[in-house]
Amino acid sequence: MLPIETQLTFLLASLLLALAPGPDNIFVLTQSALHGRSAGIVVVLGLCTGLLFHSCAVAFGIAVIFQSSALAFSLLKFVGAAYLTYLAWQAFRTSGSTIQGQDTAKINHWQLYRRGIIMNITNPKVSIFFLAFLPQFADPQQGAIWIQILLLAGLFVMTTVLIFGGIAVLAGTLGRWLRESARIQTILNRSAGTVFLGLALKLATTER
Repeated sequence: MLPIETQLTFLLASLLLALAPGPDNIFVLTQSALHGRSAGIVVVLGLCTGLLFHSCAVAFGIAVIFQSSALAFSLLKFVGAAYLTYLAWQAFRTSGSTIQGQDTAKINHWQLYRRGIIMNITNPKVSIFFLAFLPQFADPQQGAIWIQILLLAGLFVMTTVLIFGGIAVLAGTLGRWLRESARIQTILNRSAGTVFLGLALKLATTER
């Protein structure tokens, strides 16, 4: 069991990292503004499911592959960039009137949850970040390293749910007012599309 001092230090570091602007919290913000608070929460749960994937990858050594193999790293990041580009295309082709009409019904919670998972697991930098970050707080004298890694990852996910959930609630509340105007809805979609393209470009040009 990790000492309480180590856990508190790790929680503080995780809190600061979750608050720092990045692709994931920007993604939560745009999806919450477009589709509402509950949709934003579902996206957060999807992203955190992706974090669990990366946590297991680090705990059981799979992440080393992405750190050592340029091919594996490049393949995964280009898959992620392609998916973000697809989301951008969807956002650009959606008008304000269709948001109020049939397209709204098509955006169900399962789609948003899946979107969050794919957004997270196709970013190999997350696995590499976990590989560099989590072991710093593990101590071989405290027991099996892989158990400590999973415990730390659980604390990180808990912090992420709280911070990103707050972003989802705030953005979803403001977005509810903004979505009453078809013109503003169109602007929101164009903005979301621009964000998706920016994230795709950033991911595609990321180096190990």
